[in-house]
Amino acid sequence: MGRRSKRRAAKKAATKAPTTTSSTRKPKQGAGSKSAWKLLDRGSTLAAGLVAREVSQVSWRAVTGKKPPVNGRHPEVATREAVAWAVVGGALVELVKLLVRRYATTYWVRSTGELPPGMKPITRSEPVPLPKPEDEKPGRKKRRRRR
Repeated sequence: MGRRSKRRAAKKAATKAPTTTSSTRKPKQGAGSKSAWKLLDRGSTLAAGLVAREVSQVSWRAVTGKKPPVNGRHPEVATREAVAWAVVGGALVELVKLLVRRYATTYWVRSTGELPPGMKPITRSEPVPLPKPEDEKPGRKKRRRRR
C-alpha cells in the first residue's frame, strides 16, 4: 500500500470509530445561530422602539387630551408637563422594549431548546422559597372540622 491509501484507510477508520450518541452530546451553537440571534434581537428592539413611541403618544393623548410635548426645552411647555412626559414616555418605552425582547427570547428558546448565544443561565446559591398555601400563612389558625 502506498502512503495515500494508508492515509485514506486511517481516515475511514477514524470516521467509522464509535462516537458519543447525539442524545448525550450537546450541539455547539455556531456562527449562524449567533448571527440569527443578533438579527432577531436587534430587529425586535427596533420594532419595540417604534411601537413604544406610538404607545406612549396614544396613552398621553388619552390621559391629558393634548398632544405630547415635542420639545421639552421650549419655554411655552410647562416644566411639570415636560417632566411628566419624560417620566411617562421613558417608562412606557422601556416597558414595551422589555416585553418585546422577552418575547423574542422566549421564541428563541422554544425554537432551539437553548438560551440565546451569550446569555448564561441564572444560578442561585439558595433555592427560591415556595409560597405557603392559604392555610399555613402565619397569623391564621387552622380550623378543624367537627364530625
